[in-house]
Amino acid sequence: MADELRESLEEENQELTLEQMNPNAAWYVVHTYSGYENKVKANLEKTIENRHLEEQILEVRVPLQDVVEMKGGSRKTVQRKMFPGYVLIFMEMNDDTWYVVRNTRGVTGFVGPGSKPVPLSESEIKPLGIKEENITVDFGVGDEISVVAGVWKDTVGVVQRMDFSKQTATINVDLFGRETPVEISFAEVRKVDR
Repeated sequence: MADELRESLEEENQELTLEQMNPNAAWYVVHTYSGYENKVKANLEKTIENRHLEEQILEVRVPLQDVVEMKGGSRKTVQRKMFPGYVLIFMEMNDDTWYVVRNTRGVTGFVGPGSKPVPLSESEIKPLGIKEENITVDFGVGDEISVVAGVWKDTVGVVQRMDFSKQTATINVDLFGRETPVEISFAEVRKVDR
């Protein structure tokens, strides 16, 4: 069902929000061993893929923030975890998803009273920088786009694939004499008008 909706929206170059993919899902917080946040995220994503739970557990996120550090007289911007020891998960809560998350190595439990997970409220989600709005694009698979920012600036390529949940387009670039697929943010590309 969600796959059919996603395909029809992609054909029309429209976005599919996480809520449209699964209206029963909400953001939950799990506690992890400190320093294991990224490992828990990777393990969960692998388990979701193996058990085909992509429509029930839609996103796993370790919120980051930019912090300016002064070292040796120079300013350097680095990304730090906003909440060390915690991972956010956008999921539909049921026995299967609860079991998968709870039994992931490094997870100590859901945040909530007792053993009952409590979803985050709208007011709790806003300050975390989780944006529900998507970037609208005027191109689709097969269209020629030009990269206007980032590492691949001034590169032109044909869109091979689009990922609306990550808001990226995949194009092939010539790298060391080989066609290599590269994922680029929607914000860094423009459609080439011919």
